[in-house]
Amino acid sequence: MRRTTRHAVRTVQTLCVTVTAALVATGCGRSEDSGPGNDAAAKIGAGKAKGTVVMWSLGDPDENLKDLAKKFEQENPDATVKITAVPWDAAHDKLTTAVAGGNTPDISMVGSTWMAEIAAMNAFQATPASIKSSDFYPGQWDTTKYKDTPYGIPFIADTTVVYYRTDITTKAGIKGAPAGDRDGYLKDLKAIQATAGKQNPKLRHATGLVLGFNSWVFWLPMVWQQGGDIYDAKTGEFTFETPEVAEALEYWSRVPKQGLGPTDRSDNVQAFRDGLTAIYQEAAWAGGSFHKDAPELDGKWKTMPVPYTKQPAGFAGGTDLAVFKQAKNPDAAWKFAQFLTEPANLAAYAKATGGLPPSPQAWSVGKLTEDENMTAFDEQLKVSRAQPAITTWQQIADAIDSELEKLALGKATVAEVQKALQSKATSIGTGR
Repeated sequence: MRRTTRHAVRTVQTLCVTVTAALVATGCGRSEDSGPGNDAAAKIGAGKAKGTVVMWSLGDPDENLKDLAKKFEQENPDATVKITAVPWDAAHDKLTTAVAGGNTPDISMVGSTWMAEIAAMNAFQATPASIKSSDFYPGQWDTTKYKDTPYGIPFIADTTVVYYRTDITTKAGIKGAPAGDRDGYLKDLKAIQATAGKQNPKLRHATGLVLGFNSWVFWLPMVWQQGGDIYDAKTGEFTFETPEVAEALEYWSRVPKQGLGPTDRSDNVQAFRDGLTAIYQEAAWAGGSFHKDAPELDGKWKTMPVPYTKQPAGFAGGTDLAVFKQAKNPDAAWKFAQFLTEPANLAAYAKATGGLPPSPQAWSVGKLTEDENMTAFDEQLKVSRAQPAITTWQQIADAIDSELEKLALGKATVAEVQKALQSKATSIGTGR
């Protein structure tokens, strides 16, 4: 999904249990061999699109999306696109209720961490084979999958990078970006912290820290960087009690234990703007916010890829496009989705909205890396990965958030957190 901490990456699974149970039991009236994961790829017909395409967009009314729709209509004179904006905080329930009630649009944006859950409801058509996975960053493509079958097309990419205040870090003797390896990065954080109240009078903490809600977004890549994972898709078992997870938890706990980051739920972005913290990991929207709301900081901050240990890795989120099985005009809907994800259109949309395109070709066409601070996002997208494609993911994520907070506050040890997460995740299960 496109939103991280500020825009509520949370993709809460608030669908009523009774509705979910009914859907699992009935399979939406479809036979077992036509269920999710067993779907044949949809096909896009030849010729231009015709008829009306009903689309739901997520968030505020999107004039940039409407501009692309007008362009599509010009290229397809017999087609009309009707777009309805659905607020993010209501989108999950609206989508699942529409699927359960058989009243879906033709196509919708879908938060990437919702894809597996809604695909398991037998809601989406499988992505046409003519749409190639090689046209997208691997991690972004994986956000569309459920049981190894893609059910959409990446539209808006999302990942995080490190933002750092050059006016603060230089006073700590750091020339250029902080170190890109975890140990060197921690050493630089300590050097920055040593300037608090001295060379940097306003500084309180070297770095921001996300506690509670959505902290998993920042921690899970640390596991991948160790070469590990929290879930084995082949066996269907969770793997929280591994040395790789222990290493990631140990590193996570060092920042709060050593006083390098706050242990409350303060506004990290505001603290960064105010010079209370020197470094913060966030998504692309933050840079746009700094330019708009704090222009006095222009030239005083830069970005870098997330530091790593054994191998680079990051979280791939964002927003996908999905066509529903209940769509009244699926062919035109797929043609519109294909149009929206053409490199030139993805690049234009990203430039207009400040978002990230999920296609390497779009970055090239749009010359997006000419902006120095965008280069880190391009590098991060190349190595970012999607969370496990299981329907219970939000419950697992909530458990991780809770245990990470206990660890950060010194209320649990690494071993205790590992044991708790393994127990909780096993109890929650993987869903359908």
